[in-house]
Amino acid sequence: MQFMRRHWQKKPLLVRQALLGFQPLLSRAALFKLAAKEQVESRLIVQQAKGWRMKQGPFGPRGLPPLSQKAWTLLVQGVDLHDAGAHELLQKFRFVPDARLDDLMISFATEGGGVGPHFDSYDVFLLQASGRRRWKIGRQKDLSLQEGVPLKILQNFEPEQEFVLEAGDMLYLPPRYAHDGVAEGGGDCMTYSIGFRSPGRTELAAELLQRLAEFNEDDKEADTSTGRRSVKAPDIYRDPGQNATATPAALPADLAAYASQAVQDALKDPLALACVLGEYMTEPKPSVWFDEAVDEWDEDDVWAGHAGLRLDARTRMMYDADHVFINGESYRAKGADAALMRRLADGRSLTPHDLRKASASAIALLGDWHDAGWLRLEPSVDS
Repeated sequence: MQFMRRHWQKKPLLVRQALLGFQPLLSRAALFKLAAKEQVESRLIVQQAKGWRMKQGPFGPRGLPPLSQKAWTLLVQGVDLHDAGAHELLQKFRFVPDARLDDLMISFATEGGGVGPHFDSYDVFLLQASGRRRWKIGRQKDLSLQEGVPLKILQNFEPEQEFVLEAGDMLYLPPRYAHDGVAEGGGDCMTYSIGFRSPGRTELAAELLQRLAEFNEDDKEADTSTGRRSVKAPDIYRDPGQNATATPAALPADLAAYASQAVQDALKDPLALACVLGEYMTEPKPSVWFDEAVDEWDEDDVWAGHAGLRLDARTRMMYDADHVFINGESYRAKGADAALMRRLADGRSLTPHDLRKASASAIALLGDWHDAGWLRLEPSVDS
Protein backbone atom coordinates (compact mmCIF):
# COMPACT_ATOMS: atom_id res chain seq x y z
CA MET A 1 0.00 0.00 0.00
CA GLN A 2 1.38 3.38 -1.04
CA PHE A 3 0.56 5.09 2.25
CA MET A 4 2.49 2.52 4.31
CA ARG A 5 5.57 2.83 2.08
CA ARG A 6 5.66 6.61 1.90
CA HIS A 7 4.14 7.92 5.12
CA TRP A 8 3.68 5.34 7.90
CA GLN A 9 6.12 6.24 10.69
CA LYS A 10 7.88 8.60 8.25
CA LYS A 11 6.01 11.83 7.48
CA PRO A 12 2.57 13.48 7.82
CA LEU A 13 -0.16 13.26 5.22
CA LEU A 14 -3.17 15.52 4.73
CA VAL A 15 -6.10 13.94 2.86
CA ARG A 16 -8.86 16.32 1.84
CA GLN A 17 -12.28 14.66 1.92
CA ALA A 18 -10.84 11.30 2.93
CA LEU A 19 -14.43 10.35 3.75
CA LEU A 20 -16.62 12.34 1.39
CA GLY A 21 -19.87 13.54 2.95
CA PHE A 22 -18.88 12.17 6.36
CA GLN A 23 -21.38 12.81 9.15
CA PRO A 24 -20.67 12.53 12.89
CA LEU A 25 -21.41 9.05 14.22
CA LEU A 26 -22.64 10.48 17.52
CA SER A 27 -24.56 13.66 18.14
CA ARG A 28 -23.33 16.12 20.74
CA ALA A 29 -26.02 14.87 23.15
CA ALA A 30 -25.06 11.23 22.61
CA LEU A 31 -21.38 12.02 23.21
CA PHE A 32 -22.19 13.87 26.43
CA LYS A 33 -24.35 10.94 27.54
CA LEU A 34 -21.44 8.58 26.91
CA ALA A 35 -19.11 10.79 28.96
CA ALA A 36 -21.52 10.47 31.89
CA LYS A 37 -21.00 6.70 32.15
CA GLU A 38 -18.75 5.27 34.85
CA GLN A 39 -17.10 2.71 32.53
CA VAL A 40 -16.16 5.29 29.89
CA GLU A 41 -12.88 7.17 30.18
CA SER A 42 -13.38 10.91 29.64
CA ARG A 43 -11.55 14.16 30.40
CA LEU A 44 -12.50 17.82 30.44
CA ILE A 45 -9.81 20.35 29.51
CA VAL A 46 -10.42 24.06 29.97
CA GLN A 47 -8.07 26.87 28.98
CA GLN A 48 -8.42 29.88 31.23
CA ALA A 49 -6.60 33.18 31.70
CA LYS A 50 -4.85 31.62 34.70
CA GLY A 51 -3.79 28.55 32.72
CA TRP A 52 -5.02 25.05 32.00
CA ARG A 53 -7.43 22.96 34.05
CA MET A 54 -8.16 19.25 33.60
CA LYS A 55 -10.82 17.08 35.22
CA GLN A 56 -11.49 13.34 34.90
CA GLY A 57 -14.99 12.05 34.14
CA PRO A 58 -17.63 10.80 34.40
CA PHE A 59 -19.55 14.05 33.88
CA GLY A 60 -23.16 14.41 34.97
CA PRO A 61 -25.74 16.65 33.25
CA ARG A 62 -24.24 19.74 34.88
CA GLY A 63 -20.65 18.57 34.88
CA LEU A 64 -19.67 20.30 31.64
CA PRO A 65 -19.33 24.04 30.99
CA PRO A 66 -22.07 25.81 28.99
CA LEU A 67 -21.73 25.66 25.20
CA SER A 68 -21.48 29.46 25.16
CA GLN A 69 -18.20 29.27 27.08
CA LYS A 70 -15.17 29.28 24.82
CA ALA A 71 -11.96 27.24 24.92
CA TRP A 72 -13.05 23.97 26.53
CA THR A 73 -12.63 20.43 25.23
CA LEU A 74 -14.23 17.11 26.12
CA LEU A 75 -12.19 13.99 25.30
CA VAL A 76 -14.00 10.64 25.26
CA GLN A 77 -11.72 7.62 24.94
CA GLY A 78 -12.50 4.18 23.49
CA VAL A 79 -15.74 5.18 21.80
CA ASP A 80 -15.40 2.14 19.51
CA LEU A 81 -16.07 -0.09 22.53
CA HIS A 82 -19.46 1.52 23.14
CA ASP A 83 -20.82 2.53 19.73
CA ALA A 84 -21.28 0.19 16.76
CA GLY A 85 -20.69 2.93 14.19
CA ALA A 86 -17.41 3.95 15.82
CA HIS A 87 -16.32 0.30 15.94
CA GLU A 88 -17.11 -0.06 12.24
CA LEU A 89 -15.12 3.07 11.43
CA LEU A 90 -12.12 1.75 13.36
CA GLN A 91 -12.18 -1.42 11.23
CA LYS A 92 -11.27 0.70 8.18
CA PHE A 93 -7.81 1.15 9.71
CA ARG A 94 -7.05 -2.56 9.98
CA PHE A 95 -4.54 -2.28 7.16
CA VAL A 96 -2.25 -1.96 10.19
CA PRO A 97 -1.97 -5.10 12.41
CA ASP A 98 -4.48 -5.34 15.25
CA ALA A 99 -1.57 -5.55 17.69
CA ARG A 100 -0.90 -1.88 16.88
CA LEU A 101 -4.46 -0.57 16.59
CA ASP A 102 -5.72 0.95 19.84
CA ASP A 103 -8.96 2.91 19.87
CA LEU A 104 -11.08 5.78 18.59
CA MET A 105 -11.25 8.92 20.73
CA ILE A 106 -13.69 11.77 20.10
CA SER A 107 -12.72 15.34 20.92
CA PHE A 108 -15.53 17.88 21.23
CA ALA A 109 -14.47 21.53 21.50
CA THR A 110 -16.10 24.93 21.67
CA GLU A 111 -14.62 27.95 19.88
CA GLY A 112 -10.89 28.20 20.71
CA GLY A 113 -10.84 24.78 22.42
CA GLY A 114 -7.82 22.50 22.25
CA VAL A 115 -5.34 20.65 24.44
CA GLY A 116 -2.28 22.74 23.68
CA PRO A 117 0.81 21.94 21.56
CA HIS A 118 1.98 18.42 22.32
CA PHE A 119 3.32 15.24 20.76
CA ASP A 120 2.21 11.61 20.97
CA SER A 121 4.47 8.58 21.18
CA TYR A 122 2.24 6.75 18.71
CA ASP A 123 0.80 7.18 15.20
CA VAL A 124 -2.53 8.98 14.93
CA PHE A 125 -5.13 9.75 12.26
CA LEU A 126 -7.10 12.93 12.97
CA LEU A 127 -10.45 12.80 11.18
CA GLN A 128 -12.58 15.94 11.29
CA ALA A 129 -16.18 14.88 11.87
CA SER A 130 -17.87 18.28 12.15
CA GLY A 131 -16.96 21.94 12.40
CA ARG A 132 -13.46 23.24 11.71
CA ARG A 133 -10.14 22.82 13.45
CA ARG A 134 -6.88 24.58 12.68
CA TRP A 135 -3.83 22.36 13.01
CA LYS A 136 -0.25 23.52 13.36
CA ILE A 137 2.37 20.77 13.11
CA GLY A 138 6.15 20.53 13.20
CA ARG A 139 9.12 18.18 13.67
CA GLN A 140 9.82 19.42 17.16
CA LYS A 141 13.40 19.01 18.39
CA ASP A 142 12.96 20.73 21.73
CA LEU A 143 10.68 18.39 23.70
CA SER A 144 10.81 20.26 27.00
CA LEU A 145 7.40 20.65 28.64
CA GLN A 146 5.69 23.48 30.46
CA GLU A 147 5.89 23.17 34.22
CA GLY A 148 2.99 23.39 36.64
CA VAL A 149 0.26 22.36 34.17
CA PRO A 150 -1.82 19.15 34.27
CA LEU A 151 -1.10 18.42 30.59
CA LYS A 152 2.05 17.56 28.67
CA ILE A 153 2.27 20.85 26.76
CA LEU A 154 5.40 21.77 24.83
CA GLN A 155 7.22 24.78 26.19
CA ASN A 156 8.71 26.00 22.90
CA PHE A 157 6.46 24.79 20.09
CA GLU A 158 7.79 25.63 16.62
CA PRO A 159 5.19 24.84 13.93
CA GLU A 160 6.27 24.28 10.33
CA GLN A 161 2.92 23.73 8.60
CA GLU A 162 -0.66 24.85 9.14
CA PHE A 163 -3.95 23.36 7.91
CA VAL A 164 -7.64 23.97 8.50
CA LEU A 165 -9.60 20.71 8.48
CA GLU A 166 -13.32 20.55 7.71
CA ALA A 167 -15.72 17.62 7.94
CA GLY A 168 -14.33 14.63 6.04
CA ASP A 169 -10.71 15.86 5.99
CA MET A 170 -8.08 13.73 7.70
CA LEU A 171 -4.51 14.33 8.88
CA TYR A 172 -2.03 11.54 9.63
CA LEU A 173 0.87 12.20 12.01
CA PRO A 174 3.75 9.82 12.81
CA PRO A 175 4.98 9.40 16.40
CA ARG A 176 6.60 12.37 18.16
CA TYR A 177 5.37 14.84 15.51
CA ALA A 178 4.30 17.93 17.46
CA HIS A 179 0.82 19.29 16.80
CA ASP A 180 -1.67 21.82 18.12
CA GLY A 181 -5.34 21.80 17.09
CA VAL A 182 -7.74 24.64 17.89
CA ALA A 183 -11.47 24.72 17.12
CA GLU A 184 -12.62 27.71 15.12
CA GLY A 185 -15.61 29.03 13.20
CA GLY A 186 -18.26 28.29 15.82
CA GLY A 187 -20.59 25.30 15.87
CA ASP A 188 -19.81 21.81 17.13
CA CYS A 189 -16.18 20.92 16.44
CA MET A 190 -15.70 17.16 16.70
CA THR A 191 -12.45 15.41 15.81
CA TYR A 192 -12.04 11.63 15.76
CA SER A 193 -8.57 10.43 16.73
CA ILE A 194 -7.64 6.92 15.63
CA GLY A 195 -4.69 5.99 17.83
CA PHE A 196 -2.21 3.12 17.79
CA ARG A 197 -0.38 1.16 20.47
CA SER A 198 3.37 1.60 20.77
CA PRO A 199 4.61 -0.31 23.83
CA GLY A 200 7.97 0.89 25.13
CA ARG A 201 10.92 -1.47 25.32
CA THR A 202 11.16 -1.29 29.13
CA GLU A 203 7.39 -1.63 29.60
CA LEU A 204 7.24 -4.61 27.24
CA ALA A 205 10.23 -6.36 28.84
CA ALA A 206 8.86 -5.92 32.37
CA GLU A 207 5.40 -7.17 31.39
CA LEU A 208 6.68 -10.20 29.47
CA LEU A 209 9.16 -11.25 32.17
CA GLN A 210 6.42 -11.16 34.80
CA ARG A 211 4.11 -13.17 32.59
CA LEU A 212 6.87 -15.66 31.75
CA ALA A 213 7.40 -16.27 35.46
CA GLU A 214 3.69 -16.96 35.91
CA PHE A 215 3.66 -19.07 32.75
CA ASN A 216 6.40 -21.34 34.05
CA GLU A 217 4.68 -21.81 37.41
CA ASP A 218 1.35 -22.70 35.91
CA ASP A 219 1.18 -23.37 32.18
CA LYS A 220 -1.92 -21.41 31.21
CA GLU A 221 -1.82 -22.57 27.61
CA ALA A 222 -4.80 -24.60 26.44
CA ASP A 223 -5.38 -26.68 23.31
CA THR A 224 -8.29 -26.00 20.94
CA SER A 225 -8.67 -29.75 20.43
CA THR A 226 -9.06 -30.60 24.14
CA GLY A 227 -9.49 -27.34 26.05
CA ARG A 228 -7.41 -28.91 28.84
CA ARG A 229 -4.80 -27.08 30.86
CA SER A 230 -1.77 -28.63 32.52
CA VAL A 231 0.16 -27.66 35.64
CA LYS A 232 3.91 -28.16 35.81
CA ALA A 233 5.81 -28.99 39.00
CA PRO A 234 7.69 -25.86 40.15
CA ASP A 235 11.47 -25.79 39.83
CA ILE A 236 12.79 -24.32 43.09
CA TYR A 237 16.25 -23.23 44.20
CA ARG A 238 18.18 -25.84 46.21
CA ASP A 239 21.48 -25.54 48.04
CA PRO A 240 22.34 -28.87 49.73
CA GLY A 241 26.04 -27.96 49.59
CA GLN A 242 25.65 -24.68 51.49
CA ASN A 243 28.06 -24.42 54.43
CA ALA A 244 27.48 -22.53 57.65
CA THR A 245 28.40 -18.88 57.06
CA ALA A 246 29.76 -16.04 59.15
CA THR A 247 28.43 -13.48 56.62
CA PRO A 248 24.70 -14.24 56.44
CA ALA A 249 23.84 -10.96 54.70
CA ALA A 250 25.98 -11.77 51.67
CA LEU A 251 23.95 -12.77 48.63
CA PRO A 252 24.91 -16.34 47.65
CA ALA A 253 26.71 -16.53 44.32
CA ASP A 254 24.84 -19.78 43.51
CA LEU A 255 21.49 -18.02 43.97
CA ALA A 256 22.54 -15.21 41.63
CA ALA A 257 23.63 -17.77 39.04
CA TYR A 258 20.33 -19.65 39.48
CA ALA A 259 18.36 -16.43 38.92
CA SER A 260 20.36 -15.57 35.83
CA GLN A 261 19.85 -19.04 34.39
CA ALA A 262 16.13 -18.90 35.16
CA VAL A 263 15.75 -15.71 33.10
CA GLN A 264 17.82 -17.13 30.24
CA ASP A 265 15.85 -20.39 30.24
CA ALA A 266 12.54 -18.51 30.15
CA LEU A 267 13.66 -16.47 27.17
CA LYS A 268 14.95 -19.55 25.34
CA ASP A 269 11.45 -20.99 24.95
CA PRO A 270 10.06 -19.31 21.82
CA LEU A 271 6.59 -20.78 22.34
CA ALA A 272 6.38 -19.44 25.89
CA LEU A 273 7.56 -15.98 24.84
CA ALA A 274 5.12 -15.89 21.91
CA CYS A 275 2.36 -17.07 24.23
CA VAL A 276 2.79 -14.34 26.85
CA LEU A 277 3.22 -11.69 24.15
CA GLY A 278 -0.09 -12.68 22.57
CA GLU A 279 -1.81 -12.73 25.95
CA TYR A 280 -0.45 -9.27 26.75
CA MET A 281 -1.46 -7.76 23.42
CA THR A 282 -5.03 -9.09 23.67
CA GLU A 283 -5.56 -8.21 27.33
CA PRO A 284 -8.69 -6.01 27.59
CA LYS A 285 -8.27 -2.61 29.18
CA PRO A 286 -9.10 -2.38 32.91
CA SER A 287 -12.33 -0.49 32.16
CA VAL A 288 -13.63 -3.24 29.86
CA TRP A 289 -15.94 -6.00 31.04
CA PHE A 290 -18.28 -8.38 29.24
CA ASP A 291 -21.92 -9.21 29.80
CA GLU A 292 -22.81 -12.89 29.87
CA ALA A 293 -24.77 -14.14 26.88
CA VAL A 294 -28.58 -14.06 27.03
CA ASP A 295 -29.19 -16.35 24.04
CA GLU A 296 -28.60 -20.11 24.23
CA TRP A 297 -25.69 -21.88 22.54
CA ASP A 298 -26.77 -25.19 20.96
CA GLU A 299 -23.65 -27.21 20.14
CA ASP A 300 -25.65 -29.68 18.04
CA ASP A 301 -27.06 -27.00 15.73
CA VAL A 302 -25.39 -23.72 16.59
CA TRP A 303 -26.16 -22.10 13.24
CA ALA A 304 -29.90 -22.90 13.27
CA GLY A 305 -31.81 -19.65 12.85
CA HIS A 306 -28.61 -17.61 12.83
CA ALA A 307 -26.52 -15.93 10.14
CA GLY A 308 -23.30 -16.91 11.93
CA LEU A 309 -21.40 -15.35 14.78
CA ARG A 310 -19.44 -12.17 15.36
CA LEU A 311 -16.84 -11.09 17.89
CA ASP A 312 -17.99 -8.54 20.43
CA ALA A 313 -16.57 -5.08 19.72
CA ARG A 314 -14.61 -5.22 22.98
CA THR A 315 -12.96 -8.55 22.14
CA ARG A 316 -9.30 -8.52 21.09
CA MET A 317 -8.31 -11.63 19.14
CA MET A 318 -4.99 -12.40 17.42
CA TYR A 319 -2.89 -15.42 16.46
CA ASP A 320 0.58 -16.62 15.51
CA ALA A 321 1.81 -19.82 13.87
CA ASP A 322 1.08 -21.95 16.95
CA HIS A 323 -1.50 -20.12 19.05
CA VAL A 324 -4.79 -18.31 19.09
CA PHE A 325 -5.10 -15.43 21.58
CA ILE A 326 -8.32 -13.91 22.82
CA ASN A 327 -8.89 -11.43 25.64
CA GLY A 328 -5.67 -12.30 27.45
CA GLU A 329 -5.92 -16.09 27.05
CA SER A 330 -3.89 -18.38 24.79
CA TYR A 331 -4.75 -21.65 23.06
CA ARG A 332 -2.61 -24.05 21.05
CA ALA A 333 -4.12 -24.30 17.59
CA LYS A 334 -3.25 -26.50 14.62
CA GLY A 335 -4.91 -27.90 11.53
CA ALA A 336 -8.41 -27.07 10.32
CA ASP A 337 -9.54 -25.65 13.65
CA ALA A 338 -6.58 -23.27 13.68
CA ALA A 339 -7.51 -22.06 10.19
CA LEU A 340 -11.08 -21.50 11.41
CA MET A 341 -9.94 -19.48 14.42
CA ARG A 342 -7.63 -17.37 12.29
CA ARG A 343 -10.50 -16.65 9.93
CA LEU A 344 -12.54 -15.51 12.91
CA ALA A 345 -9.71 -13.27 14.15
CA ASP A 346 -9.13 -11.65 10.75
CA GLY A 347 -12.75 -11.27 9.71
CA ARG A 348 -14.18 -10.96 13.24
CA SER A 349 -17.07 -13.19 12.15
CA LEU A 350 -17.91 -16.70 10.92
CA THR A 351 -20.71 -17.85 8.66
CA PRO A 352 -22.84 -20.98 9.14
CA HIS A 353 -20.80 -22.52 6.31
CA ASP A 354 -17.61 -21.90 8.31
CA LEU A 355 -19.13 -23.41 11.45
CA ARG A 356 -20.17 -26.60 9.67
CA LYS A 357 -16.46 -27.32 9.13
CA ALA A 358 -15.59 -26.93 12.80
CA SER A 359 -14.80 -29.90 15.03
CA ALA A 360 -16.88 -30.63 18.12
CA SER A 361 -14.10 -29.36 20.38
CA ALA A 362 -13.85 -26.08 18.42
CA ILE A 363 -17.62 -25.61 18.66
CA ALA A 364 -17.43 -26.23 22.41
CA LEU A 365 -14.66 -23.64 22.77
CA LEU A 366 -16.63 -21.11 20.75
CA GLY A 367 -19.54 -21.87 23.06
CA ASP A 368 -17.41 -21.00 26.09
CA TRP A 369 -16.46 -17.68 24.48
CA HIS A 370 -20.10 -17.04 23.62
CA ASP A 371 -21.24 -17.67 27.18
CA ALA A 372 -18.53 -15.31 28.45
CA GLY A 373 -19.86 -12.57 26.16
CA TRP A 374 -16.78 -12.52 23.92
CA LEU A 375 -18.79 -13.28 20.78
CA ARG A 376 -22.45 -13.32 19.87
CA LEU A 377 -24.75 -15.15 17.49
CA GLU A 378 -25.97 -13.11 14.54
CA PRO A 379 -29.72 -13.44 13.87
CA SER A 380 -30.67 -14.52 10.37
CA VAL A 381 -32.51 -12.11 8.08
CA ASP A 382 -35.68 -14.23 8.34
CA SER A 383 -35.72 -14.45 12.13
